[in-house]
Amino acid sequence: MYARAPPPRLTRFAGKRMDKRVDYDQIAPAYNRRYTNDQGQPGIADALRRLAGEIRAARALEVGCGTGHWLARLSPGVPGLYGLDLSPGMLRQAQTRKDQAPVHLVNGRGGALPFADESFDLVYAVNAIHHFDQQRRFVAEARRLLKPGGALAVIGMDPHGRRDKWYVYEYFDGVYERDLARFPAWEAVCDWMQREGFVRIARVPVSRTRDDKMGRAVFDDPFLRKDQVSQLALLGDASYAAGLARMRAAVETAEAQGKTLMFTVDIFLEMVVGYGSV
Repeated sequence: MYARAPPPRLTRFAGKRMDKRVDYDQIAPAYNRRYTNDQGQPGIADALRRLAGEIRAARALEVGCGTGHWLARLSPGVPGLYGLDLSPGMLRQAQTRKDQAPVHLVNGRGGALPFADESFDLVYAVNAIHHFDQQRRFVAEARRLLKPGGALAVIGMDPHGRRDKWYVYEYFDGVYERDLARFPAWEAVCDWMQREGFVRIARVPVSRTRDDKMGRAVFDDPFLRKDQVSQLALLGDASYAAGLARMRAAVETAEAQGKTLMFTVDIFLEMVVGYGSV
């Protein structure tokens, strides 16, 4: 017999807490563990490869490239690969990869891309735009960098749509509200693209991750670690411990009633793509 977790906990935020940043230099050495179970990866990689093939991309830039995982998924199909990230620690991890062709790595910000006009056929960001301090400016910068007929792709989730179900939102105070503040709504991204002169703007489903955890098995979920997802990395140690304690208490309550508590994971990823005019 199963029991479902409660609805999301809603907490008001002070503005100062919203401004906290993830220390990716600190978590970089363990970050690649998030890719071991392959959740959602084939859909993302396939979408990027299809787009690169469609526009015959010879040069591609990933903004917020992290450890280079998605750059490796495009290699060797795109001969000229570039990655930009704000974290030197993440870039050091990307430099050590053995599963990709040579990649040009640059330290920098999404709102000030240090490249010449019309340098790339493809600019993309995967699960990264919510980290950019100038999200709209990133769209403008990407438009500047694209060659005629090139494309910008932004891949990730949109918590504003309220489709996603994730037990982390339910047990850790303020995480959902923080994501609402960090993540741009896809409608906003489409509007930014339109204002910057992109054409054929579309939202494309990329993947749906459905991976419910049953009972105590949830504590083996790698995405429950603070060094695997920014939502938990942004929590203080006390808040993180309090969320884990709530989860343990809920599991014990369900077990006392002869039930197994279900921790829901049902997350939708989409790609917003826009093309530079020919």
